[in-house]
Amino acid sequence: MNKETAGTVDPKLLEILVCPLTKGPLEYDAARQELISRGAKLAYPIRDGIPIMLPEEARRID
Repeated sequence: MNKETAGTVDPKLLEILVCPLTKGPLEYDAARQELISRGAKLAYPIRDGIPIMLPEEARRID
């Protein structure tokens, strides 16, 4: 993986991913490298371009 793609997520992957708890849509926050689930009030981290879709790894949001 080169430096240009190291911090990015495949757009096709983002289209099919949903929140594992609510099955609802996710918003991509490129600045924070997170996927936001408004329904579950969670932010799932993206590490090395890989979304970590585990609720126990997610950050609570308001």
